[in-house]
Amino acid sequence: MPNESIQVGHTRASGLVDVLDRVLDKGLVIAGDIKISIAEVELLTIRIRLIVCSIDKAQEIGLDWWKHDKHLSLGSDELSAENDRLRVQIRRLERQLEASPGTAQRAPRLRPKRLDRR
Repeated sequence: MPNESIQVGHTRASGLVDVLDRVLDKGLVIAGDIKISIAEVELLTIRIRLIVCSIDKAQEIGLDWWKHDKHLSLGSDELSAENDRLRVQIRRLERQLEASPGTAQRAPRLRPKRLDRR
C-alpha cells in the first residue's frame, strides 16, 4: 500500500511538470474584460490580457518589451550615452577650474550635511 501512494504522488508531480512544460513551450493566453456599470451606464472597463510562455517563445512571437524597457534593461545605450556626456562635461568644468587662477579661493566650500539626531 505505501508504494501505491508514492506512485500516485509521483504521477501527479510528473503530470504537473508535463503540463508546465507544454504551457511554457506552446504558451497560454488568458483574456478577459471587467466592466462596472450602474443603470446601464458604463463607469469603468478593465481589460486583462495574460500570456504565460517561455522567454524563447515570447521572443519568437515578437514579445520582447523587457529588452527595451529602460527600467529593466541593464545595458541601456541611452543611459550609457548620458553617462559619457556627463563625464565629458565634468572634465571640461574641471579644466576650466584649473585654468582660471584664484577660483578655488572664491568657490564656496562644500560641507557634508549633518543628520539631525533627535
